[in-house]
Amino acid sequence: MGQKFEQKFLRMIPLIVVAVCATVLPLPGAHAQAVSLQEQLAAQYKAVKMGSDTSGYSVTEEGTLLAIQKGGMLGSPYSEKTTLANKYEGGVVHPPSGLLLSGKKAIFGHFSQTQSQGQTTKLFAKGDKVYPMKVDVSLDKDTVTLGIVACDTCNKTDPPTYNKANVIFQFPKGSLAKASAGDVEDTIGQLLSISDNAQDQGGGQQQGGDQQQAAQGDQQGGGAQQPAAQQEPASVEVGMTPAQVEAALGKPDKKVTLPSKVTYYYKDMKVIFKDGKVVDVQ
Repeated sequence: MGQKFEQKFLRMIPLIVVAVCATVLPLPGAHAQAVSLQEQLAAQYKAVKMGSDTSGYSVTEEGTLLAIQKGGMLGSPYSEKTTLANKYEGGVVHPPSGLLLSGKKAIFGHFSQTQSQGQTTKLFAKGDKVYPMKVDVSLDKDTVTLGIVACDTCNKTDPPTYNKANVIFQFPKGSLAKASAGDVEDTIGQLLSISDNAQDQGGGQQQGGDQQQAAQGDQQGGGAQQPAAQQEPASVEVGMTPAQVEAALGKPDKKVTLPSKVTYYYKDMKVIFKDGKVVDVQ
């Protein structure tokens, strides 16, 4: 009897070991996809490193430079403790719901506030350059959250404020667990496309120098060649959008935003917008 029990117990040992391992050890791949997607996105969107001293905050190590493709996101200065959460879903930017009404006054008064009065919100515009601060993946909620902070040197923001925001990319229910990193990056790219650091932070100046050298070379060595045609002067017309005006004249020296109109001030003119269109040039 004892020998039979011993033999039966020995045959059960492998089953017991398997049962214990299944209970203690996680199932293969249970968290692998979340970790893999998180790691891939973190590698693609390198986080910026910020530092501070008595003069304020500054970028100590650049991250992946991103260009905003759609306006409408609300942010706040880096010094603020609260980071505003914006949602991007179905190709549409949804700013923080609690600020939809109360934030309008702050938005319209943003450019007319003095430095002593401080700033509470910042409306990011299309073309603004930002750095990633963090990437968080939540398979349970089907969301990818990207924290961003403005590249003030790229945007020529003076004095620098390093406005920041969180952008929550909402994916259809149950789709994020099956999505590849490339699919997620394509969705993020609809709002925040990867830009070229060198080009945005100095490459344009280099490009201009190269063009000037090329023009000089044509004039010196191309006796049979005609001189390069002069570029037509920039012009502003009624009905143009702010983006078209900035493309023609560059960033304004000063911008004043009021509930009824927006005014761009340049060295020798001012451009007045109403409902997002040029209505007068003075």
